[in-house]
Amino acid sequence: MYVKLKVKCAVSAIVIFLAGCLQPGEYRWAVHDINRPRPPVVTPGEQLGQAPSDAVVLFDGVDLDEWESAGGGPARWKAGRGYFEVVPETGDIQTTRVFGDCQLHIEWATPAEVKGNGQDRGNSGVFLMGIYEVQVLDSYDNDTYPDGQAGAVYGQKPPMVNACRPPGLWQSYDIIFRRPIFDGDKLVRPATITVLQNGVLIQDHWTIQGATAHSERAGYEAHPDKLPLKLQDHGNPVRYRNIWIRPLD
Repeated sequence: MYVKLKVKCAVSAIVIFLAGCLQPGEYRWAVHDINRPRPPVVTPGEQLGQAPSDAVVLFDGVDLDEWESAGGGPARWKAGRGYFEVVPETGDIQTTRVFGDCQLHIEWATPAEVKGNGQDRGNSGVFLMGIYEVQVLDSYDNDTYPDGQAGAVYGQKPPMVNACRPPGLWQSYDIIFRRPIFDGDKLVRPATITVLQNGVLIQDHWTIQGATAHSERAGYEAHPDKLPLKLQDHGNPVRYRNIWIRPLD
């Protein structure tokens, strides 16, 4: 009897452990269950990098209707001919819509004519929720501090590799971002981020340490579940195009 009871307890513990490893609701479906709900159908873009059918297109190649100045009022960057460009000293811009968990595709190009070095060369930034920055920089044959080069979670995590193309050429970021979870003012779960630059994995489900800061350690402060996406005016005429986002929450 003792042996049977011990075996039964062990089996129960295994079942509980396996159930805990599954996402909520998964364990109720049998393997290959024909009655399991089908995933919704999403039509991908005709070419790699094009927006799928369920994406929110944030730039159509013509105007900045989806954007506004981060300081209030219309976005003052230059748009047309399939891209828009930072107009130095006009300020950051942000989306008129708000987002939390998301998949983001964005393409960018630093000036073909190289001016400056380090952080003064093709500098901009993609701020998830307006708070958490993935650095944009001309990092092709341009040395700077590693947590400030292109693809870095700025001030926190250098990219795994330098995947930059030469200045003037278009580059892409594909980003999977999971927002932080708060219970009141208490952080329950930090944000995470995965980034591919030009198809190369450079950030692998990394845990973000907090809000982007310059020359100081990051930390979290509670904020809403959804906030605008922001692009940075750092004084360089960086260009952007083909921007779309898929909310994941």
